[in-house]
Amino acid sequence: MYMINDEYIFTRFENLENINKNNLLDILKEYSKSISIYDMMIATNVLKEDGKYVQASYREKYLEVYIKYFIMRIKEINEYKESNTSSKINFEEFNHSIDLLKDQFNKNKLSNQGDSRFPLIYTLCSLYTTYIIEEPIHPVGTPFPGNLEVEEINGVYYCPVKDKQDDNPNAVCNLCLALQSE
Repeated sequence: MYMINDEYIFTRFENLENINKNNLLDILKEYSKSISIYDMMIATNVLKEDGKYVQASYREKYLEVYIKYFIMRIKEINEYKESNTSSKINFEEFNHSIDLLKDQFNKNKLSNQGDSRFPLIYTLCSLYTTYIIEEPIHPVGTPFPGNLEVEEINGVYYCPVKDKQDDNPNAVCNLCLALQSE
């Protein structure tokens, strides 16, 4: 295992006007390989700590989805072998995503002091999910208050809370490809 500077990931994306899925995937794989089991255990604890504030009625499912999602996504990034990854990524959308994730990364780094690599894991999973596999940030089945959840209908993803996050500049919903549920 080699040491890698987590914050440097954002520098890697600066001025990449011709970024495609291959470029992005290479960077994501490089960083995901630096995530250890120990890092994943700490990230799981961060999620459990955050889960304390989720309504008790759906806390268990919330934690199950998020913990499985983060643990499996890092493994998935490392093993991803899709051959059709040369398609271009929209530069403006990608830069907006990077700005948002960098801001969240820095806020998470401050709040998760210590050895937590949760901010990097969050960044890797968000970029991989949005730009490589083109799925919503919150996985299908993610529960929300009112017995609502993210769902897929005929290949289109729907989220019950996406529009409620329009005024929140820090919400990852702003880069998610899911549409608002009706």
